[in-house]
Amino acid sequence: QIQLVESGGGLVQAGGSLTLSCRYSGLTSSTYATGWFRQAPGKHREYVASVTWGDNTSWYSDPVKGRFTVSLNEATNTLSLVIMNLEPDDTAVYTCAAASSKVRRRYDYWGQGTQVTVSS
Repeated sequence: QIQLVESGGGLVQAGGSLTLSCRYSGLTSSTYATGWFRQAPGKHREYVASVTWGDNTSWYSDPVKGRFTVSLNEATNTLSLVIMNLEPDDTAVYTCAAASSKVRRRYDYWGQGTQVTVSS
């Protein structure tokens, strides 16, 4: 029922910008948050940014503050992530996820991921 599909990844030069999109379906107003995670080769998956539903508040991890912008467009069922001034360390598989319950408040649905590769 709940599905999330990412797009927009690719090969980008350092210093460039990239916009990732996550089209979702099946999410209701009971959703607590939708967010982005990333995982580089040999590293654990880490939280990147998210939007809490209802108040539409954006949240960011410290490493990406100032360069990443997350936004939720409910009209198009799209969660976006704009990445500016890309760095080689941004290379990772980026995955969007949803915390479908305001009660549980845990990410329980995940997309397939999209590869972002930053060349120097």
